[in-house]
Amino acid sequence: MTLTASAKPVSPPRPPAVRRAWRKVSPYAYIAPFFTLFAAFGLFPLVYTAFVSLYRVELQTPGDMEWRGLGNYTALFGDEFFWTALRNTFTIGVISTVPQLVMALGLAHLLNYRLRGRTFLRTAMLLPYATSVAAATLVFAQLFGRDFGLINYVLGLVGFGPVDWQTGTVASQIAVSTIVIWRWTGYNALIYLAGMQSIPSELYEAAEVDGASRWRQFFHVTLPGLRPTILFTVVVSTIGATQLFGEPLLFEGSISGGISHQYQTLGLYMYEQGWGFFHLGRAAAIAWVMFLLILVLVGANALIARRRSRKEAGR
Repeated sequence: MTLTASAKPVSPPRPPAVRRAWRKVSPYAYIAPFFTLFAAFGLFPLVYTAFVSLYRVELQTPGDMEWRGLGNYTALFGDEFFWTALRNTFTIGVISTVPQLVMALGLAHLLNYRLRGRTFLRTAMLLPYATSVAAATLVFAQLFGRDFGLINYVLGLVGFGPVDWQTGTVASQIAVSTIVIWRWTGYNALIYLAGMQSIPSELYEAAEVDGASRWRQFFHVTLPGLRPTILFTVVVSTIGATQLFGEPLLFEGSISGGISHQYQTLGLYMYEQGWGFFHLGRAAAIAWVMFLLILVLVGANALIARRRSRKEAGR
């Protein structure tokens, strides 16, 4: 009987040092282009705008910067037109966002059924979103014309007098909100439709077995399943309403938002200060106020959603 020594397991050869270093560095190299572009076109403008907001800077002489500290902010808060623009932004945001999301939810619920031509209908939903904001606003400006507009013509057929959609405060804000609703309802409807299709069909089958009607299934199955999607659309719509610019600018072609600033938003007010009055420092301060306002609104939405989810989890 012969005994042989057991062979020692041969360890695999270690990769070269360069290959080991590349394995550690390569993930960062893959994401470096994104962070490079974000730093150049996102972070740097944000920081530089905060820097400029502390100086008096005029568009004609951008190199001559005079230190003001918080002077631009105090002058901003003392300007009555700033508060008018803030109020208009809030009003137009509510008028445009609430009906828009409600209509989008209803359209998504209809498109979730097996309808004839639903592929065509889903594609048609994106046509307003794909339309140029300039073209859409110019068409709506003609529709809302005081003397020869189609809206006033229809109102006259049912016995109402002509409405001055560009001079009246409430009327002009409704007109601008209508453009926003027309452009973004289909986009949000497709987002809701994608959320509805991710809800398990077993939940609807169980609700149907329990005798739940279509309305009860919608309120007790669809809406709870869409809560994260609804929160997303509310946040995005809030940000869009705060930054609203193209529709009020092109509605009448005035950077002041009407003769009495009746539909001037914060975005339009910033444009007026920077490129109408050439006060770049004041415009930078407005931009930072808008940024902080968006943070507050998004944080409030997230806090409300978190508290509601905690209450439901504790039941």
